Amino acid sequence: MERTTSFGYWLRRRRKARDLTQEQLARQAGCAIATIKKIEADERRPSRQLAERFAELLQLAPDERAAFLQAARAELATDQLTIATQPITTPSAPAPAARLPTGTVTFLFTDIEDSTWLWAQHPEGMRAALARHDVLLRGAIEHHGGVVFKTVGDAFYAAFLTATDALAAALDAQRALHAQVWDAFPPDDTQSTITVRMALHTGTAELRDGDYFGHTLNRIARLLTAGHGGQILLSATTWELVRDHLPPDVALRDRGAHWLKSLVRPEQIYQLIAPDLPAEFPPLRTLDHAITNLPSQPTAFIGREKEVAAVRDLFGRDDVRLVTLTGPGGTGKTRLGLRVAAELLDEFPDGVWFVNLAPLSDSSLLAATIAQIFSLREIGGQPIDEVLKHYLRAKRLLLLLDNFEQITAAASLVGELLSAALGLKVLVTSRAPLHLLGEHEHPVPPLGLPNRIQLPDVEQVTQYEAVRLYIERAQTVKPNFVVTNDNAPAVAEICTRLDGLPLAIELAAARIKLFPPQALLARLDKRLQLLTGGARDLPQRQQTIRNTIDWSYQLLDVGEQALFARLGVFVSGCTLEAAEAVCDADGDLPMEIVDGIAALIDKSLLRQEEGVEDEPRFLMLEIIREYALERLEASGEAETMRRHYTTYYLGVAEAAQPQLFYHPESLRWLERLEVEHGNLRAALGWAIERRESDLAVRFGAALGWFWYLRSYWREGLQWLEAALTHSGTDLSPARAYALFHAGLLNLDDGRRAALQEESLALFRKLGDTRGIARVLPWLVDTRSAQGEHARAKALLAESVALGQELGDTVSRTDAIRAMLKLAELQGDYGAMPVLAEEFLALCRQVGEPHRVAYSLNALGETARLLGHDDRAVAAYEEALAMNRVLNNRDMLAAILANMGFVVQRQGDHARAATLFAEALTVNRELELQDGMALPLAGLAGVAAAQLQLERAARLLGAAEGCGEMNNWQMDSTDRADYERIVATTRAQLDEVTFASDWAAGRALTLEQAIAYALDEVDMPAEKPPRAV
Repeated sequence: MERTTSFGYWLRRRRKARDLTQEQLARQAGCAIATIKKIEADERRPSRQLAERFAELLQLAPDERAAFLQAARAELATDQLTIATQPITTPSAPAPAARLPTGTVTFLFTDIEDSTWLWAQHPEGMRAALARHDVLLRGAIEHHGGVVFKTVGDAFYAAFLTATDALAAALDAQRALHAQVWDAFPPDDTQSTITVRMALHTGTAELRDGDYFGHTLNRIARLLTAGHGGQILLSATTWELVRDHLPPDVALRDRGAHWLKSLVRPEQIYQLIAPDLPAEFPPLRTLDHAITNLPSQPTAFIGREKEVAAVRDLFGRDDVRLVTLTGPGGTGKTRLGLRVAAELLDEFPDGVWFVNLAPLSDSSLLAATIAQIFSLREIGGQPIDEVLKHYLRAKRLLLLLDNFEQITAAASLVGELLSAALGLKVLVTSRAPLHLLGEHEHPVPPLGLPNRIQLPDVEQVTQYEAVRLYIERAQTVKPNFVVTNDNAPAVAEICTRLDGLPLAIELAAARIKLFPPQALLARLDKRLQLLTGGARDLPQRQQTIRNTIDWSYQLLDVGEQALFARLGVFVSGCTLEAAEAVCDADGDLPMEIVDGIAALIDKSLLRQEEGVEDEPRFLMLEIIREYALERLEASGEAETMRRHYTTYYLGVAEAAQPQLFYHPESLRWLERLEVEHGNLRAALGWAIERRESDLAVRFGAALGWFWYLRSYWREGLQWLEAALTHSGTDLSPARAYALFHAGLLNLDDGRRAALQEESLALFRKLGDTRGIARVLPWLVDTRSAQGEHARAKALLAESVALGQELGDTVSRTDAIRAMLKLAELQGDYGAMPVLAEEFLALCRQVGEPHRVAYSLNALGETARLLGHDDRAVAAYEEALAMNRVLNNRDMLAAILANMGFVVQRQGDHARAATLFAEALTVNRELELQDGMALPLAGLAGVAAAQLQLERAARLLGAAEGCGEMNNWQMDSTDRADYERIVATTRAQLDEVTFASDWAAGRALTLEQAIAYALDEVDMPAEKPPRAV
């Protein structure tokens, strides 16, 4: 067995044997990535608590666990541990400097594909196979004059004086490996074999201490990761050197230009083809999208090398944190921004995040839109912008804010975010700068154009960016299109007349099936003459793009023109059903909607994306949508279309309403409303703007539960208040439900009670018993929380009676939930088990997953309060599993902490620590400050059980400080465990020490407390535990 004296090295090998990244181990252990990095670099040791979490996550055998915990705390020499799961070849000693080539060097890099899996499946077989692999590789390299200057694990790094020698070595090595019978693996296991990927690249590199450094090494490393086992890849540089000197029967296949992660230019990649080697492989692995939501692009990115490099260089400076790409619509700001963002993936450990602002017209929604990317929600009375600032404060990430020009009033928020989060950088695309301190404006120029007066030859013309874009897009619709001596002048003229604007060129190229370049040029020339001289306050290039879109519009027939204009009303795209309902509500279009949409997609005025449940969704680029809206206004149909639009989306909301409340299909409908949220906002905004109070109130009634479940509390309340303001004394059920939802979303107890009482009174006046049944249980919660138990009891009795009268499972379920809560508040613990079981049974009967998960947690809390730990754990386990699937993370955090206390009482302190740490981490990610005190107290209990008493007292002080800051109100269950931990800790410390450590913890900021609890920072050394 291999041994090591480095604990960090040992941890790294065991982590990799479990196929875990540093980030994954950190997340599961509940600590920072920086902590893992420091431990693996032997810069610090883990606390016992963290070491126990590692032991659990690495699945150490019982006989290894004790030794591991001792070694982690330096109580046992690390060389007493064995690296049993996956040995590693220690990096070889540097080759003698005299043997290493200098100047222009060709490098050969290799590694074994799926080696981690092979080690896990066949550790003994891999030892024998790796030894044979090393002999074959080293023999081929040295036979052709190469020098192996480094090996790491199964990876070989070799240098050659000539590219032909390197290619010959790779070919011989691959042939030897392919011919080898890997009999170290079981004969019936056809999946287990050694396949090696190889990469060749030529360039200059700095030689220092027997090793090479520089960009050449970075490029070949990225090239290697793009390949597959058995494949040999070459860079364009190496290809140039070997293409005329290939061995017999060997060829090089052009795999095209690919973007390799972290490199600023695409690499033309070639594959070596030999008759006795495999030639067909899956697509190359290029441009890793690890920690990001950057959308994939359906077409190639053309040109812009200088702009990409310039913007990336800006972000490489410490003093640059905000860059705005400016220019008129159609210049390709978004594509350039996405390319730069993709190139910066490795620079931001917390990710690169794309925020599409195109659907927004209300500046106040910017914070909510960014927050949604990170699944952040409003917390208590804290505005969403403050939640966002707290979340970003400790992050190192890049935000790409796209299409900012519509919400320029929100520019100040960007400045506030940058001030609050020092690790944040922002890339903006906009038609105008934000005018913020420290902003670096980078105007996006048109694509490069040839000189049409002195036109170069065809080969040179096709190297200009604008012409390359035209050719590439034209060939997507007409693959046999080529630029010739005859049509090159027309192509150059088209690109020039369109000012090199990418959108205009793409729209023109899409017509290649109908018009060859010469015919296209004549038609385009006519349109430009016809539609010159736009408004003087518009940028000149915006007039040009308007002319270009108008030209495409003129290619439509009358029916297509009408449909195009009407589709402009949709803010965030639409389904086919929506297009039919809104655009052809009066049945006056001369074609089927589906045919019209297909025509608009074909003519590049509409694009299609996959929507919910694979239903196609149709969207316009924003500049095109603006043009469509102008046409709609000019047609005189705008008001009619907006009324159809509002009516349709009111129907969507009202169709969803009964499916959201205690319904098995609620998730499906929630997702649909989420996708349509932009359209729903616009339709509701139109109704409020027009003082259409009936429509607005109906929207509020229909969407209230959606806003509640998806935590759009503040926004939902604002909509509801605006709708109710103009509803007067309307006595409709819709107004009653709108009042109920306004109360539900209101965080002020007094205001909530008033709204719910008004809703109840209106339902009574209407004689709507189901509405009464809906409000009563929630009003019970409000009144009991206010201490008005008599009023709560009376309401509860009415709720129960009404549920029985209606025979309505949902009403009964809500009544039982309120009864369970009231029983706890009144200390009637004996009644709680039966109520909790009945609540769960009813929720299962209804089948709505959120409610089932909620009721399971309620059952777990009841069992925990009464000391029925096994029943509590079973309920929590099921609730945890459901909430992970539902991605209901705020409830997940609560259940993790609840379960932590139970398993702690059962003596499983390692698992308790893991649960509390995850709860704290999730709460921190969501910025749920009122949820952080409980896991802090739980981790104090773990520390006390391990006799880390000063740490326990500090964490209790931190929990109290956090609780007071967020008005922490413990329920009976939490209070019992909290007081138990306080008493246990206090009993084992003298009062002076206890008070001192408690005060030290209480003085920590929230971030400091969390970091201390998760072992992210060092605190003063613990004193030896006292004898009790």
